[in-house]
Amino acid sequence: MVEAIITAVIAVTVIGILCAVMLVIASIFMHVPENETEKKIRDCLPGANCGACGYSGCDGYAKALCEDKSVKTNLCTPGADKVSQAISEILGTEFEDTVEMVATVRCCGDCNTTEKKTIYAGVETCAAAKMLHGGDGMCTYGCLGRGDCAAVCPHDAICMDQGIARVDARKCVGCGLCVKACPNALIHMMPDIKRQVIACHNKQKGAVARKVCSNACIACGKCAKACPADAIVIENNFASIKYDKCISCGKCAEVCPTGCIREADYSGKHRFPEPNYILR
Repeated sequence: MVEAIITAVIAVTVIGILCAVMLVIASIFMHVPENETEKKIRDCLPGANCGACGYSGCDGYAKALCEDKSVKTNLCTPGADKVSQAISEILGTEFEDTVEMVATVRCCGDCNTTEKKTIYAGVETCAAAKMLHGGDGMCTYGCLGRGDCAAVCPHDAICMDQGIARVDARKCVGCGLCVKACPNALIHMMPDIKRQVIACHNKQKGAVARKVCSNACIACGKCAKACPADAIVIENNFASIKYDKCISCGKCAEVCPTGCIREADYSGKHRFPEPNYILR
């Protein structure tokens, strides 16, 4: 009996030693040299792995920068100019300014402008609520109000206020994680230098949309006619701003009959007492 135990222990020990030797040999012959430049770039990235740069994450972006000289150094929105400057210095390229982005919620249907159509008593997530007839709100295109976006925000930049999500531009770094979390596709990213947001995504015709929310876009076209830069288009019964054309003149907000076009400072450089800093 004792001899059997000793034999088993010796066998296990020998197997362990052989496996260790094999692992050491494998690590030597299969070792992939680490790209020091890639490591330096990765270290200066914020580590959000949000995908806002267009790559799988910070590792993917760092690798792409090292392998392809045409990849821009200013794609990291959360890192902004600080990261772009650091990457430019590492690669020895010219600094490119980062266009900071901010999340905006295309819904202004709070508890003062719309109502509930039913009482929801299920799992308290937007994704779950949407599965039950599009949510408990009268507007099935509006904010579901369960905070899925706030739950994924790494900077606590989103809060639920009067039944809808609101973004605090002072905290938002433009990572875009909230965009992916919203089941109604209400959250969009826009350059923080712009000042106008169409806070409605209702695709119903004007009369129907107005019945479910007094702030709904009715696709009247007044904003498009007033825009001197042709930056507003009417599609699917609601208005959208083409930010590459928008000059932030504010004329669209002046003529909007329902008040769904909001004009505000989204740059985060100023301080206001309320999230969203609505000026009009």
